[in-house]
Amino acid sequence: MLILELNLHGNKKLNFCCYFISLLYLCTLKFVFFEILFIMKKIVFILSLILSVSVIYAQETKEKKYPTLPSVDLKTLDGTVFNTSEIANDGKPVIISLWATWCKPCVAELLAIADVYDDWVEETGVKLYAISVDDTRTAAKVAPFVNGRGWEYVVLQDINSDFKRAMNVPDVPYLCILNGKGEIVWQHSSYAPGSEEEVYQEILKLVK
Repeated sequence: MLILELNLHGNKKLNFCCYFISLLYLCTLKFVFFEILFIMKKIVFILSLILSVSVIYAQETKEKKYPTLPSVDLKTLDGTVFNTSEIANDGKPVIISLWATWCKPCVAELLAIADVYDDWVEETGVKLYAISVDDTRTAAKVAPFVNGRGWEYVVLQDINSDFKRAMNVPDVPYLCILNGKGEIVWQHSSYAPGSEEEVYQEILKLVK
């Protein structure tokens, strides 16, 4: 009789232990399940955030707009009216240089480019428009100045600085690069010896 009671008592303890272990196991599973669910929600949220940022960035990149040249009447060296809307190069890059005969950095930049201009044209098809901002006092010097240096650029004259003002250029030298669509994609407003190489590298980006 005593043995039976001990067995019953032992079985109750065993059953209680099994129940407790089962309950602990279920609680652990439940905790792990919710922990995994929480982590998955975080992962989904992070992935959604990354996707949203990527879409926004792609849209901004796609919709990014570059400025174009203002429409202003200039003159060629022979006095013919030339509107800046006519500046083009069959879809190839264009360089616009605002300069003056009295501007030493301007002349230095154009001379430096002249030394490599044939190579640039051969490799990229680029065309350079050199727009003089010499006013009525020095405008007559532009043609002999250019011819004396043998520049092969398209030389135009902005005698009243209308184009210079329309471009919001405070002073020369000023140089910008247009892509094949006529958009201003790069510009600078100073010159240091060797900086023409930077101009060339920017042009290469447009033809690759």
